Amino acid sequence: MIAELRIGVIDSGCSAEQAVNLTSARRFWLEDGVLREGALLPDQLGHGTAVVACLQHEAGTLPLLLAQVFHAHGSTSALQVAAALLWLVEQGVRVVNLSLGLQQDRPVLRQACAEAQAAGVLLCASSPARGAAVYPASYPGVVRITGDARCSPGQWSWLGSAQADFGGYVGSQQRAGASMACAALSGRIASMWGEEPQLKPQQLLESVRRNAVFAGPERRGAEDG
Repeated sequence: MIAELRIGVIDSGCSAEQAVNLTSARRFWLEDGVLREGALLPDQLGHGTAVVACLQHEAGTLPLLLAQVFHAHGSTSALQVAAALLWLVEQGVRVVNLSLGLQQDRPVLRQACAEAQAAGVLLCASSPARGAAVYPASYPGVVRITGDARCSPGQWSWLGSAQADFGGYVGSQQRAGASMACAALSGRIASMWGEEPQLKPQQLLESVRRNAVFAGPERRGAEDG
């Protein structure tokens, strides 16, 4: 059943209207260097709100869980993201969208991603179209997604490049780039998996690859964001 597949999002929160329909939500923050967790706060950045909207446009009514790791500023820590990820795994999600990228490889985040994957969870993370590696996108087995200007809403590309596995619709207006592309394709992947829940993660990704509208990197390059 489609309703059995749960999606997790790790981001800055969501709007009050979106929060009403969340299956569960939790905030993770650092206070004097100590990890804390508690109730969700309003999304001050708007990034998570946009990510959730992109994801739900493709995923429909699949149950959504949200872990808040950003608040007033667009920065977070590997410890917060790792704790958020492990919480989502405990809640039974099958797909996690991480429209974020940390500059440093941290053991705590690497281990959390490995534990999530061992539990059968598919991790989808945004990756810039060019530039230095970011995490968790650069960890083994994480689905790397960037923006592809060739893609229209509902389309995606198979890139298989050093930067990303897939490209997606970059979005429009104020919010555009790899973050929105990742959210949209994560939602579509979750929807596909909900329709064929017997598929293993690698079988699912092969199906995503086969259904890509474009193959190979775009030559003009998409702006990351």
